[in-house]
Formats: sequence, structure tokens, C-alpha cells
Amino acid sequence: MTSRAATHLSGSLVENRPELWLDHFPWPGGDTHKYARGHLAVFSGPASMTGAARLSARGGARIGAGAVTVLSPPNALLVNAIHLTAIMVRSLADANALDAFQEKARCRAYVLGPGFGNLEKANAFAITVLAFKQASSLVLDADGITAFRDKPEILFEAIKSSASHVVTTPHEGEFSRLFPDLGEDEGLTRVDRAREAARRSGAVVILKGEETIIADPDGRAAINRNATPFLATAGSGDVLAGFCGGLLAQGMPPFEAASAAVWLHAETASRFGPGLIAEDLPDALPAVLTELGPKALKPKRR
Repeated sequence: MTSRAATHLSGSLVENRPELWLDHFPWPGGDTHKYARGHLAVFSGPASMTGAARLSARGGARIGAGAVTVLSPPNALLVNAIHLTAIMVRSLADANALDAFQEKARCRAYVLGPGFGNLEKANAFAITVLAFKQASSLVLDADGITAFRDKPEILFEAIKSSASHVVTTPHEGEFSRLFPDLGEDEGLTRVDRAREAARRSGAVVILKGEETIIADPDGRAAINRNATPFLATAGSGDVLAGFCGGLLAQGMPPFEAASAAVWLHAETASRFGPGLIAEDLPDALPAVLTELGPKALKPKRR
């Protein structure tokens, strides 16, 4: 029996390789400056859960965002400030303060969910970002996804009525919280499920796993096969969200940004190998980027 959801599925399926997205990669030009390279904001959780946001922020900075700000609950401000240098920290209490921040900072992208904790506030922040007058991009990860498990249609409607781009990064459990019927449908492959979820939600979906699927609402999908088991370590998904947010902040199209983030995340981990922890990923990324970059960006040999 063919699933009813399967009748909506169409589009190309390709393997995720640099040729898919390299022409869209935001290499800096000679006349650039930090804000031209994009401002990324990452929402932090409470004082005891701030590490995840800092991992995302560092990932966004390493992949090229010109400025990165961690938006911190007031009671976690000092914890974040002690651990950050080039990354800025801003106290943010509620959604009203978020509106005021965006009016001044004009961030191009936000990451919401890593270590966030407060699902009610995550819900409010996501809806607020999607309602901004100035279009921005939003990466929803972890608690940013779970915040809508009771009424996912509210998120989907907000995405489709917004000028902003959204990328979601669920593992299988988080996927089933937003799309319980797809998670239980044995007639669909993982590619089918990701495609239908993207079509239904209006967001690019990164369905994480041994072979991660990247699906666009227009039906395009890519399958990523360069991952390593060493990525199975706490915080690696937070870095992936930061990689994606950093590319979106630089103006990369969402499907290509998601595909690039997934490939670079896996390639960096594969090259690092045994002993990998999440903190290693941002610092190991530049070597991979140097190999991919145009000739003008490669260091000269002496």
C-alpha cells in the first residue's frame, strides 16, 4: 500500500558533495567588512546549560559569520561572558527585548534550541523571529523543535507566512515530535519522510543520522555519506546548528547552506578521527575550508 504522504513527493535526489553548493559558498572579497559577512545570534539557555549555545556560536564564527552574539538570560550573562572573547554577549529577558535587539542589530540569522531548556520561551522567541519586519533566517535545533511538539501547525503556519528562511535539524526522536504520522509510516523511506516534512513545514529539514538527509520544500533532497561514528559525541549537533546559522548569516541559500554545513561538519570530524569532542570541530574546520577555497584564499608556500 502506498502512503498518502508519498503522493506529494517529487524532486531530485543527489549525493551531498561540495559540487552541490560550492558555487554558493560565501567566500569573502577583498573589500568586505565584518557586518558585510553577516551577524549571527545564538540563544543561550540558563546558567547551568550555556555550553551548547557557545558551541553553536563558535561554529558560526569559524565558518565565516563576521559577527556573532550570544543572547543570554540575565542570570547566565556572567557565565557566558567569562567564556567568550571574540563572540559578543547580550542580555535578553523576553520576546519584547528580542524585537528591540533585532531593530538595532539587524541580525541575518538566529540559532535557537541548543541547551535552551525553557520550551515556552523557545516557542515565543521562534514566533517573534519569524514575525520580524526585516527578513532573517532561523535554525531550529533541539529544544527549538521540541517547543512545538504539541501544536506543530503553529510553527508551520508561521514559517509559511514569514519572509524568513527556516532550517530544522532534528534527529529521529525530534522529527517524530513534529511529524508523528511520518515517523510511524513504514511505507516511507527516510528520504520520503524528510521531503514530506519539508513540504509540510515550509522549512529545509536536516534529518540527522548515519546518512543525513537534507530536504527542501521544493522537493530537492541530498543524502550525506561522509560522516563518521566519532560524531556521536555530546555537543556535535550544536556545532552543526552553528555552522548552518553562520552560512545563512552570510546570505547563502538555505538548502545549499544546510547541505554545506552537514558535509563540512562530517568531513571535519572524519579527518580529526579518534578522540573527537565537540569543541574540536570549530577549530579543525579551517583546514577543510582552506582546501575548498578559491586560489586567492589559499596560503602561499614559501
